[in-house]
Amino acid sequence: MAIAPGQAAPDFKLFNTEKKEVSLSDFKGKNLVILFFPLAFTGVCTAELCSVRDNYNIYSSLNAEVVGISIDSLFSLGKFKQEQNYNFDLLSDFNKTVAKAYDSLYETFGFGMVGVTKRSAFVIDKNGIIQYAEILEDAGKQPDFDKIKATLEKI
Repeated sequence: MAIAPGQAAPDFKLFNTEKKEVSLSDFKGKNLVILFFPLAFTGVCTAELCSVRDNYNIYSSLNAEVVGISIDSLFSLGKFKQEQNYNFDLLSDFNKTVAKAYDSLYETFGFGMVGVTKRSAFVIDKNGIIQYAEILEDAGKQPDFDKIKATLEKI
């Protein structure tokens, strides 16, 4: 079944770069933006996450937190977060279970890689319901941040 607005967000438990387990239930009572991205240290991923970093006050003002999720190890993500000074959690879905649950996994990716996270965005409301879902087939494109912000303004 495809992920769609109106359904309950799939639960998850992943580790952040500080080796702390983070779960969907940790955000109960807050809106959450989940950004799946293919790989740390790549151009489009860096630009996307830097845009969020530079505009984080907008998300905070809308009672939202943001997490980035990729299949990279928490150690690679830690270096990436440190170098780019990200002000939100990056979570490692190394085993690809959460990306699968959110229909956000490429079967094949560039350079013969299999099972890389699709670039996608989800807005989950304070009750754990998906309000916005965007799954991109083209990893060279970024999510529609205007639609993400408009969704947060409505909820």
